[in-house]
Amino acid sequence: MARSLVIKVTAGADDPERCNQAFTVAAAALASGVPVSLWLTGESSWFALPGRAKDFALPHAVPLADLLEAVLAGGRLTLCTQCAARREITVDDVIEGVRIAGAPTFVEEVTAEGAQALVY
Repeated sequence: MARSLVIKVTAGADDPERCNQAFTVAAAALASGVPVSLWLTGESSWFALPGRAKDFALPHAVPLADLLEAVLAGGRLTLCTQCAARREITVDDVIEGVRIAGAPTFVEEVTAEGAQALVY
């Protein structure tokens, strides 16, 4: 049974350490060969937009833009449908490679055999 991680990050610039931790774990898992699906919800939703990750800074941390790029290159990055709607973000606004999906898709991913869900 292959293990995979489904990571939901709810924090953004409002809680930079928690936000960065989610992206760091996602990138580290991908580097280790673990399939990763990272979900942007709440304030992290803004990182689905071009350039937003470059504006995020946390001392002694890998730049969020680099972590985001790693997830896009090797994993799946999803923006929550309701979170996008609340922020008036559309599919035309997001970085190439970001999908917008809702709770049914999240539930499908976290209940897949071998999946481990983490929420930050």
